Formats: sequence, C-alpha cells, structure tokens
Amino acid sequence: IPTTKSNDNKSIMPTRRESFREPSHFGATMLSSRRIRSNSGIDIPQDLSELSEAEVNSVAPPAPIYKIVLTGGPCGGKTTSMARLSPYLRERGFEVIACPEAFSLLVSNGMSFDYLGAVEGMDVVVQDTVMDMQIGLEDGFERVLRARGKPAVLLCDRGLMDGSAYMAQEGWDRLLAKRDVQSVSELREGRYNAVFHLVTAAEGAEPFYTLENNAVRTETPELARELDGMTRNAWVGHPNLKIFDNSTDFEKKMQRVVEETARLVGLPTQMQRVTTKFLLRNKPDLDKFPEDVRVRVFDVEKGMCFIFTSDKRTILLSRV
Repeated sequence: IPTTKSNDNKSIMPTRRESFREPSHFGATMLSSRRIRSNSGIDIPQDLSELSEAEVNSVAPPAPIYKIVLTGGPCGGKTTSMARLSPYLRERGFEVIACPEAFSLLVSNGMSFDYLGAVEGMDVVVQDTVMDMQIGLEDGFERVLRARGKPAVLLCDRGLMDGSAYMAQEGWDRLLAKRDVQSVSELREGRYNAVFHLVTAAEGAEPFYTLENNAVRTETPELARELDGMTRNAWVGHPNLKIFDNSTDFEKKMQRVVEETARLVGLPTQMQRVTTKFLLRNKPDLDKFPEDVRVRVFDVEKGMCFIFTSDKRTILLSRV
C-alpha cells in the first residue's frame, strides 16, 4: 500500500478508502469468465467517499471469507454437517450463512424429475438454470458477508461442479461451451476454498441409508453409490478436496468434518492430516494401471505474480 508524506516528512498510512484499488482476494477469487459470476458488483466511483462502509467492505473486505462446498451422495450427512458447523463457527467469532442447493429449490417448488427427459436437450436447460440460480445465491450471500466486515464462512449445499455428475459428458461440454467456460478450474478451485465430500451411507453404512429425511431423495442404495462416485470424481483436481467416508460411526464422521473446517479457517484442531504429492520423472502409461485403481486426469491452474523490488531483486509469488 503506498504511503503519503506529511509536512514534517513522516509517513502516513492511508485509510482503506484511500488505498483501495482492486477487489480483495480474500476467500474465493473473482473469476475471469463473464458468465461464471453473477452481476453482484457495484460501480466504483472515482471519489470513494461516495461509498458507504458496507459498499467498501463488499469489494474490499477487511476480513477473510471462506467458501466451503458440502457435497456427496444421498444420505451422506450434508444437512447435519451444516447444522453442526454453523453454531460451532458462530461461537468462535465467524459470521456464517448456509447457501441452499439450487436443484432442490426447483424440485421442492414444483419441478418434477420428469422435466429432465420431457424434451430433447432439457437436461442442459435445467442444469443451465441450476447454475444460474447457484451462482446468484452464492454471490448474493457472499456479498452480504463481505459487507458485514467480519471473518465469515459460506457453507454451500453442493457447488457448480455437481451438475456434471447428473449429465452425460456431451451435455456437460455443451453447457460449458454455452457459458463460455474456458476451464473447469473456474468452477472448481477458482470459486471455492474447500470441497467436503461426505460419502453416502449406502457405501459402508448401509443399515442407516434412508429416504425418509429428505422429500427430494428417491435414489435406491445402488444408485446412491453410483451418484456418490460420480460426484466425487466431479471435484477431483481441487487442492482442498476432502473425503469423509463411513469408516467410523456417524458422530465421529461429523467430528472429522468439524476438525477439518477448524483447520481450514485457522482454529485449533487435533487433526493431523498431510496431503502428499509426487513429481513423476516420466508420463505414466495409464493403460498399464490395474483395473481396480481409479485414475483421473485433470488440469491445475497456477497463477504467478512477479514483484520487482527497489534493490533489483525479483520475488515470485505463486498460487495453485
């Protein structure tokens, strides 16, 4: 931030209004594609004194905002996780808003599943509408949290990549082309800080799988397992994709979700988990992989910023 000099040659730090130039990069970043983000910004006048404190906060938040996607197969614990995380975070000083699932809003307000196959290409139209609704809801809630000016967490019931699990690849590609999406990283790590995948109870906790606690849920256990796998694969490539399986009882599963959230936002945690990556000398031959080993090829977007200092040194900052 540039400083100014007073008459007595002392440096004076400018106010946040004076120093504001670009939107803050706390939390999820602004995306490059014009159709991936809703029109949730405000026109920034030359004289920033015309803006209210809330308007300045909304474009340059003074505190971090974390966007977390809660996804997974049916009956995995997403609703319970949101109910558990919200009071936990609020008690520790965070503002919290839960963003509902757009598709469930359509179904619970009259759209039947028959719509998806009623007309050729209807699945693309429905998912395009779902994406518009999800973007609008997420951006609106995020704007409110930014304006509040306090550390905040936006809990999203599913995210933009979930739609790919419910479409054929051809239809998904048509949807991305229609929305001028250059890379799925714009919908994935370019928008969310973390993705928590809660594995369906139909995989590892079969006796507890039920349709009774969700009027929108109609999947059999077999279909639930299939959808869980496709949803999980949809988010592969996000650097903070966390899988919460059913290797423990449900209460401990929820505790793991809380612990991972605490680690993400900087709260004390007892969880010790390390993500390991390997740099390969040669490109592997995927055809030689065993059939029971799942392989997923994905793109990773890496941004770099070069800073040239006064003593002619160059500092390279990178973010994956």
